[in-house]
Amino acid sequence: MPVGLFRVCLLVITALVNHPLFFPKENGTIPENTEEIIQKMKEREESLRLEQLRLEQEIANQEATQKALEKAAVVVEESKEEKVRWDMWTALSMVIFLLIELWRQDFQEGNWQDIGGEEDDMAVLGKAFKGVAFPDKAVLASFYEKRILGTTADMARMREMVEGFADDLLEALRSVCNRDADMEVEDCVGVGSMYENWRVRKPFVCDLIVPFAPPEPYCFRCQTWCSGDSFPPDEQGYGTIKVCRADEDVTGCICDKTKLGEDMLCLLHSQVSSTRPSSEMEDLLCFKNTQYLDADQVMKWFQIAVTKAWNRISHKYEFDLSFSLLDSPGALKIKFKSGKSIAFNLTPVVQYENSDVYFISHFPRSSLAADIPSSTHWFLTFAVYERRFIQLVSKTLPANACHVSCLQILSFLHGKQCSLTGPSGLTNYHLKTVLLHLLLARPSQDWAPEKLEARLQDMLKFLEKCLHEKKLYHFFIGNGKVPAELGFPIVFQRAEPLNLFRPFVLRRDIYRKMVDTFHEMLRNMSALINEYTVHIPLAHTNGIRKE
Repeated sequence: MPVGLFRVCLLVITALVNHPLFFPKENGTIPENTEEIIQKMKEREESLRLEQLRLEQEIANQEATQKALEKAAVVVEESKEEKVRWDMWTALSMVIFLLIELWRQDFQEGNWQDIGGEEDDMAVLGKAFKGVAFPDKAVLASFYEKRILGTTADMARMREMVEGFADDLLEALRSVCNRDADMEVEDCVGVGSMYENWRVRKPFVCDLIVPFAPPEPYCFRCQTWCSGDSFPPDEQGYGTIKVCRADEDVTGCICDKTKLGEDMLCLLHSQVSSTRPSSEMEDLLCFKNTQYLDADQVMKWFQIAVTKAWNRISHKYEFDLSFSLLDSPGALKIKFKSGKSIAFNLTPVVQYENSDVYFISHFPRSSLAADIPSSTHWFLTFAVYERRFIQLVSKTLPANACHVSCLQILSFLHGKQCSLTGPSGLTNYHLKTVLLHLLLARPSQDWAPEKLEARLQDMLKFLEKCLHEKKLYHFFIGNGKVPAELGFPIVFQRAEPLNLFRPFVLRRDIYRKMVDTFHEMLRNMSALINEYTVHIPLAHTNGIRKE
């Protein structure tokens, strides 16, 4: 009973508590708040949906960008691999091509200095001579007598006059120079065609070289391409001249070849003694901030010194002296009041050790040093040995030998052809080199005067062979057959042969012009010779041939 009563009371209380009339204000706003919440929830849902769409779009864009970058990276990697493969194939092809070219040239050339049996070579050469009327002995003899000898008779008198004036000028130059600071100038030496007696074309120009040395306590130390140092192929034939103190170690200390570090000093050379002020080296005509002699600075110094020397002695002479060429500072011209003039070249040179090989600053009227790598690179000239070799060989040849006559005729024909078709890469130095090779290869009796025609043909055919192979080697460099009587430095005899035609291998336009000029000269040879030859009666010609 009490339990049942308790249950009834609990039920009534619960009903009263949950009846809405007991809480009218609180329960009256419930429907309104529910709609508001639902509306906000929908708005929130819509904003979340839009945000989700935006994020999905950004993710899609990022994925597309990533795929594009990956694709571009793949393309770049493939292109790099392709380029590497292409570079490898290109390098391999170039190596194969060079090996084939070297083999072909060696196969064609054989031993370049073994030309003692060139009769066989001459038999297969001479393609350019087909259809060319070569002058006979009588015509060549008449041409040489009338055209060559008639124009070279006064060369000796001109050489004597120029040498006397040059000696006086150099003596005045020594007097105006500071013996303690300026370069010391030695006596001049005559070289070239005027002193080898084969120059034929006017105006006659004497070439004089003037050795000079630095003031004490300095000295020149020369380095050549064949002295063991690494020189590029395009610098063969060149060398550098270092200005050093005479008391410096010739072999050089190890401190000059290694980096000792900031906290280490050489016990033999202090930092003060190893570095000299740049102004001191520039006063010694060195290239800026180096110890290497600068050819441009030397030529400027020499031109100023010559001008001062002439101002000192000009009152003694009844002519004027001037520089004739702007690009050749040593090209001088003597002008007489009568209007006549005499040209000569005075070029400073540096002696290589104790030999007659010289480093020359530039070549007047020549393209031999047209592409000098820099002003600190000096070309080596063997002109003194060339003159000495011709004199030595001339003593063993028959009387009135034709070797000089061949060179004079060929030089004359080449000069005339260049005046018609313009200059080419072929120079008189190339022609003289051909003669030097043949002088060494042929026996003395082959240069008798009656064999002028045959030897001239030999020179032309030898030159044709060299043009065909693009190889004309320097006579002295790498030539072990140079007579020992010359006292030629052995270091140059043991060097690799120097090809004088090497610059034309890559310059096809100049090479083509050179070959065309040679062929034109052959075709015009008879016409050029007949133009300067007095008519020879047929009976006289036949008489000469019978003899």
